[in-house]
Amino acid sequence: MSAALCVRRSVGADWPALKALRLAALLDAPTAFGVSHAEALHNPDSQWMARADGSGPATFFMAFDGAQAIGMAAAVGAGDDRIGLIAMWVAPAWRGGDHGVGGRLVDAVKEHAAGADITLEVAPTNTRAVAFYQRQGFVFQEHTERLASHPDIELRRMRHRGLGLGP
Repeated sequence: MSAALCVRRSVGADWPALKALRLAALLDAPTAFGVSHAEALHNPDSQWMARADGSGPATFFMAFDGAQAIGMAAAVGAGDDRIGLIAMWVAPAWRGGDHGVGGRLVDAVKEHAAGADITLEVAPTNTRAVAFYQRQGFVFQEHTERLASHPDIELRRMRHRGLGLGP
């Protein structure tokens, strides 16, 4: 792992890196996200700026190796006092091994959630993602929904219980 690896909340100046990460994620895993690369490519720069500076609906966290952006995750209000973990992606060269990038991104969302339950939706057939989320303490729930960008894919909710909340 690089000594320069850090995970932090994005700031306005990060918008070009956030845009590049998101577009790379949509090319790398097109069936894992609710929008397509083509749709995201047409987003105006003002939308990327709002995402990066936190004035959009989600709070983004980014992982960097020095100045190079290598991963992202976002937290968004999901209703019922839940936080949704969305837009999770780590560049292929940084997955697995001793890097810990994905875990550090999830930890940033957990810290941001301040004890609230965190939910996410994942295709059960995405076994690598499911195994990762299970290692992070997420468990499957009964809730299912269709992926907006690929309605033939059924997603299942996973939940991480916040601190001090009931069953």
